[in-house]
Amino acid sequence: MSSELYSYLYEKALAEGALDIYTESIFMKKNRPAYKVTIICNEEDIDKFTELLLVETSTFGVRYQKFNRSTLYRRFSKINTKYGDIQIKLGYLNGKLIKVTPEYEDCKMMAKKENIPLNQIFNEINSIINEKFF
Repeated sequence: MSSELYSYLYEKALAEGALDIYTESIFMKKNRPAYKVTIICNEEDIDKFTELLLVETSTFGVRYQKFNRSTLYRRFSKINTKYGDIQIKLGYLNGKLIKVTPEYEDCKMMAKKENIPLNQIFNEINSIINEKFF
């Protein structure tokens, strides 16, 4: 399968509700190089994504597995920075705040708008987060 087609597959899977999608370089039978595509989805979407893989890729078959998942309780908020408001994600474990992260897309937009390195935006926002929350 042409590597150009993977980008389209990623976009389509995410647009149709995949939780995530990724590829890994592997070797198949007879030591042939290949890509393994993994789509992480809700159980009720297995048939939809199986069909997507069969229609949109060169595969003749799909294997799937069930996994358990644990997540932090999440809440969203905004913090004010010298560049404007940035959305942040707060992660709680057993009612205790343990993680706060800036939303990537907001930071990327600010970096482009201000024409400064994205890393600089993240560093400045993480400093604000550390002062405010920890």
